[in-house]
Amino acid sequence: MAEVRVGILMGSASDRPAMEEAGKALDELGVGWELRVLSAHRTPEAVREYLRGAPGRGIRVLIAGAGMAAHLAGVSAAGTDLPVIGVPMGGPALGGLDALLSTVQMPPGIPVATMGIGGPGARNAGLFAARILALSDKRVARAYRRFAEGQTEKILAADRALQDERGRKKRASAKKNAARKG
Repeated sequence: MAEVRVGILMGSASDRPAMEEAGKALDELGVGWELRVLSAHRTPEAVREYLRGAPGRGIRVLIAGAGMAAHLAGVSAAGTDLPVIGVPMGGPALGGLDALLSTVQMPPGIPVATMGIGGPGARNAGLFAARILALSDKRVARAYRRFAEGQTEKILAADRALQDERGRKKRASAKKNAARKG
């Protein structure tokens, strides 16, 4: 099992399906991670304790996901020197826009790298955490490069399939038109 290097925090257990997308991305790249439910509002002391202990346990990057007021990422960034990636969660009132604005609008001096809303944003947070780790870890850098090359190949293969399909349709249409004329 890979050494835990990324701490994933979520403000509520209901955020788990989305935030596990970050973990899946990290798993694909061989990066160890841990997942915790800690709330900036309901468990502030537990958040502070977690942040104090994270570097000593080998955590190098934090991902914090929360909805509504979404203060977990900002509180985390204020309480540690580690890089923090924020993931706003969707919500019933504004579909996550409230959380997005709360996460992205940090005061100067409290930087939070903010991803998109929900599961896709969490996946990108995991990938971004790996890119941060790749700056000083050649194994992670190689894994990320292989991932990126795989993404490129998937798109190029999809384009080739589309062009082949369109070519077949054009040839069939031309053949049909020629038969009508002839």
